[in-house]
This record gives sequence, C-alpha cells and structure tokens, in this order.
Amino acid sequence: MPGSSRNWGLGLGEAQRGWSQEWVEAYRAHSGVQNRPLELITPFQLYFNPELIFKHFQIWRLITNFLFFGPVGFNFLFNMIFLYRYCRMLEEGSFRGRTADFVFMFLFGGFLMTLFGLFVSLVFLGQAFTIMLVYVWSRRNPYVRMNFFGLLNFQAPFLPWVLMGFSLLLGNSIIVDLLGIAVGHIYFFLEDVFPNQPGGIRILKTPSILKAIFDTPDEDPNYNPLPEERPGGFAWGEGQRLGG
Repeated sequence: MPGSSRNWGLGLGEAQRGWSQEWVEAYRAHSGVQNRPLELITPFQLYFNPELIFKHFQIWRLITNFLFFGPVGFNFLFNMIFLYRYCRMLEEGSFRGRTADFVFMFLFGGFLMTLFGLFVSLVFLGQAFTIMLVYVWSRRNPYVRMNFFGLLNFQAPFLPWVLMGFSLLLGNSIIVDLLGIAVGHIYFFLEDVFPNQPGGIRILKTPSILKAIFDTPDEDPNYNPLPEERPGGFAWGEGQRLGG
C-alpha cells in the first residue's frame, strides 16, 4: 500500500474512493473531538437512531452510522484493513467495468441493514457492511485458500464465519457479524443464485440513473467518427488532384 494518503486514494476505484473520502471526513471530525482542537462532531451525532431520523429529520444518520468504527485501536484497524482489501478486490474483480452495479450493491446492502437495524438495536452498522463485502467476495471465490494469522487454513466461503468466531473470542457481540452475513447472503442469492435456477428471474436490477452516472457507454462498433474527432483532426492539404 502506498505510504501517503494522497497516493493511496489514487489507487482506489471510483466507488471505493467516494466511500473512503466520506469515512476520512467523518474520522477527521471525530479525531478533532478527541484531541480537543475542533469539537465538530461526536459519535452521538453519527449513530443510528430511528426516532431522531424520522421525527427530527436528522437524515444524515442513515449514512454516518456506516462511517464510524469506534476509537482508533485493534478493532478499528482490523475493520479498515478488511474494508479496504475486499472492497477493492470486488471492484477490480467481479464488478470490474460495472461500477453502477457495485454502487447498487452498496445501496441495497445499506437499505437492508438499516431495515434490520430497526429490530436489533444496533447504533453503528459499519462492521456489518464490511462483513457483507467479505461474504459476497468469499462466495464468488469459493476455491481460494485462506490463511488466518498463520493459524487456520480454509476455503474462502468460511472466512465470514472465521471472522465472527474471532470477534466472539475478543468479547464482541456477534449480532453485527450475523447481520452482515445475512445481508450478504440475501444479495448473493438474489444476484448470483436465483437467476440461474430453473424458472428464476433477476430481481435485482441496477437503476438506469446509476448506469448513466457511473458506467461509461459502450462504443458502437459501426460508429464512423467525424473528421475533427479522428486522430490528427482534419486532413488538411489532402485535397483532390486537379483534373482528377
């Protein structure tokens, strides 16, 4: 990974770069609170609270609760490494050239997590989002061999469950991991499994507006460019011979 944050950002895909910038801004504001020079934002202004969202119209909480991973420490670094790694591998792998579909997965997963969050009393959903990305990648790469801290060797589909067990060993609640696995499985089933079953249909369809924003239009092989669009521009001086 490049050393500077600027170069690191240049190595990201379009969707991942936008997500990372949102996360950096949230943490920059929060770290100002911890060090006492800024006091712009506290976690109490970021967490998921349905009453504040729907009754007090604090709509930003629908997004900011995905951007906070707690104070800087082992759990924070663990989540950042996995978020960066599997977000990038998905965007450069199965979603290569399909940025709109990648963004739609973000929106679909975030919507389901928010919906389920109403019933499980979770205030921050960023870790569940990370587990969702890990789950989708692991199911799309079932034959990849994984090594966990040099202790365990297993196939990729077991990775989300290994992470959940590791979270349990650290004394954390596994509800957030189960939520990420559940949402990841729903997306994987609707996108990769059900459409390929007899009589199956594709339920998840990326809206045209996302494709217009994020995907470059396919080039028409029969398109004949205008002279000014060709390399070198107009063919100045290449007129017909006199008398020809």
